[in-house]
Parts: sequence; C-alpha cells; structure tokens
Amino acid sequence: MRRVFEEELNDLHLRFSEMGMMVNEAIYKSVKAFINHDKELASEVIKSDQAINARELDLEKRSFEMIALQQPVTTDLRIIVTVMKASSDLERMADHAVSIAKSTIRVKGNKRIPEIEAEIAEMADKVKVMVEDVLEAYVKNDAKRAKKIAAMDSEVDIYFKKIYKNCIEEMKSNSEIVVGASDYMLVAGYLERIGDYVTNICEWIVYLSTGKVSELNSTNKK
Repeated sequence: MRRVFEEELNDLHLRFSEMGMMVNEAIYKSVKAFINHDKELASEVIKSDQAINARELDLEKRSFEMIALQQPVTTDLRIIVTVMKASSDLERMADHAVSIAKSTIRVKGNKRIPEIEAEIAEMADKVKVMVEDVLEAYVKNDAKRAKKIAAMDSEVDIYFKKIYKNCIEEMKSNSEIVVGASDYMLVAGYLERIGDYVTNICEWIVYLSTGKVSELNSTNKK
C-alpha cells in the first residue's frame, strides 16, 4: 500500500513539474509575441491556457483524492498541500501570460518605443529565470535556494518602477504614444505580478522543507 502511495506522490511531482514548464513557456511566448507584435504566437498562448487550467484542476483533484483515501500525515501531507497551493499560483501566472498575449492581439499599429521594449524584454528574462529556478528548487526541495529566488523579486520590482516612470515621461512628451505606453505599463505590471507568484511558490517550498509558513518579501508583495 505504501509503494502505491509513493508512486502516486511521484506522479504528482511529475505532473506539477510539467505544469511549471508549460507555464514558463507561456510566459516566454507571450512576451516574445508582445515585443515582436506577433499576434499568431499570442493566439497560441491564449489557446494553451486551456491545457494549463486542465492540469491545475487535475492536480487539485488528485491531491484531494490522496488526502481522502490515503490519509497522509506529516511530510507526505505537506507535499500534497504544497502541490495544491503552488499549482494554483502557477495557474495565476499563466493567466497573466494570457493577459500579455491579449495586449498583443489588441494592439493596432501603436507607435513603438524600442528602449522601453528592451527594458520589458530584460524584465521578462529575469522573471523567466525566477520561474525556472523555482521549479528546480521545488524538485530538489531546496528551501535555501527558494529564499534566494524570492529575494530576486526586488529586482523585478525595480524594473517595473523604471518602466512605469519611463512610460509616464514618454506620454508627457508625446501624446501619440499614450496608448502604446499604457500597454507597456500593463505588461510590466503582469510580469511584476508573476514575480510575486514565484515568491509565493518559494514560500511553499520553505513550508515543504520546514513545516512552517513563512512570508518572504512581504514589503514587495501586494
């Protein structure tokens, strides 16, 4: 019976990791589509969200079934709770990737600001690294690494503030870019929120390792 339960736990781990990779790809594609004004790629991101939502529901269903049927205790229960909570955060991250993709679909010949787009690309790269690292930290149950990843969110916040400020300045000097700059601000905001959700997952990794719920970067989170 224990062997069957361990196999189910391993399968839960695998499915969660796969969901993480799906979400990371959605984030990458959404930003790439926005920067390149690639509406076809943006549409792919929107369509892929159905599979991500289905995976989150599947993980939740499996988790509840394992709790009800296996009645796990201590460490095993923490693993299941972590997957349930972290998969919910991943699903919300994917929702923000969809929002970025929808911004791409919505844009119609807006005047571009290459400097700000470069900043958004850099911000997206930072977020992508955070997502990849947090998935690795989860697999290795590395609470120390999770805390370091959470600290990286302050860099994402700095990018957001910088992009927001630059957009405001551009809008003041040129009314023709108001719509485009507004989209830049929205996209930067979505990326900033994704960074917050990565921090949430870091907190669940710490919980998985220690059994204690810790709030990381509370001053940066909204």
